[in-house]
Amino acid sequence: MSTQVPVSGSKELLSVMCQKARRAAHALAALNPAAKNDALECMARIFDAQRARIKAENAKDLAAGEANGLAPAMLDRLRLDDKGIDGLIKAVREVALLPDPVGVIENMVVRPNGLRVGQMRAPIGVVGMIYESRPNVTVDAGALCLKSGNATILRGGSEAFRSNMVLAELMEEACREAGIPEGAVQLIPTTDREAVGAMLRATGLIDIIIPRGGKPLIARVTEESRIPVIKHLDGNCTVYVDEFADLAMALDVAINSKTHRYGVCNAAETLLVHARVADQFLPLVLNALKDKGVRIHGCPRTMKAGSFVEAATEEDWYAEYLAPEIAVKVVESFDEAVEFINHYGSHHTESIVTRDVGRAQAFVRRIDSACVHVNCSTRFSDGGEYGLGAEIGISTDKLHARGPMGLRELTTAKWVVLGEGQVR
Repeated sequence: MSTQVPVSGSKELLSVMCQKARRAAHALAALNPAAKNDALECMARIFDAQRARIKAENAKDLAAGEANGLAPAMLDRLRLDDKGIDGLIKAVREVALLPDPVGVIENMVVRPNGLRVGQMRAPIGVVGMIYESRPNVTVDAGALCLKSGNATILRGGSEAFRSNMVLAELMEEACREAGIPEGAVQLIPTTDREAVGAMLRATGLIDIIIPRGGKPLIARVTEESRIPVIKHLDGNCTVYVDEFADLAMALDVAINSKTHRYGVCNAAETLLVHARVADQFLPLVLNALKDKGVRIHGCPRTMKAGSFVEAATEEDWYAEYLAPEIAVKVVESFDEAVEFINHYGSHHTESIVTRDVGRAQAFVRRIDSACVHVNCSTRFSDGGEYGLGAEIGISTDKLHARGPMGLRELTTAKWVVLGEGQVR
């Protein structure tokens, strides 16, 4: 089980899968919430019962990754131990408990002629996911798409192939047991790179593509896709310590944002410190980072505060390290901090630490990022932490969704007009 399936051609394989997905999507759109929730509960039970099988396949991926020199951050994302499987089960059950957005009519108004006009949430249709390394995305995407009435076609990375295959097989088993239409959740059973190209050219078969991974993957998908794309770009996230910050709070927020977990997109990669508190704050935070084993790249003033700080280059301000590294800069003003973040950041998540309400409000208004936090860690930028259950990704686009994408973001709107015989 969970071995690569040879295929004569990715285009032909994908065409068959897409046709099954399209038929499943039509059926899923009409399913009641109870039927979808039953399938999700069945997935959770099967994951729990098949822990040994999941861990065995994941161990093969980890061994291959280590042999191929996969970076520690990537191995961390790949690992599925009992804690990781508990997380999968928890995420699926949380999705089952969430309100079903499909069929909900919003913004209903009554026109002067008596017509009632509103917008109904409706599934997108067939969602294509292209992602790297993280097998939990297989489960998150499958569960969220199922609950939101979408069929999904998944194409994971080669480094997680065995893990993804076993998870997808178990999800398909759960769907069959719960009476969900065949083709609702499918994983492309090959690591052939042409499968990605075939997905990106599947106009009329796949409605939207969501890529998650490194810059090369995102760049390829954006350049080649003939289908609308929702991008999950890199996470160069910033913590800004304002002149009005509580410095004890700022220390906790900065350290947690950087060191809670390194190989994630919502970890802080840059720390900005207002010049008026730099002399007090820099020795505290630099030594704390050093004690955690974090390599520090700093501006000249930061280097003066710690002999172990390396000189930052222009590239460091743009960097998503995904490692125990951080770039630190002293800024002369709030305006400089805002301009720096909007210029160098990836528009993912930024946090300000300040006791000044007006300053916090200005930061929220002026920072051009998907997620803007006040007095808390960037690590809270997450669908689960926001109350969305699992997430399919964190969009750094501005259309059609921005920030963590949960159930609502996997639906679109149709206009519904209710009348009593009105004519124009």
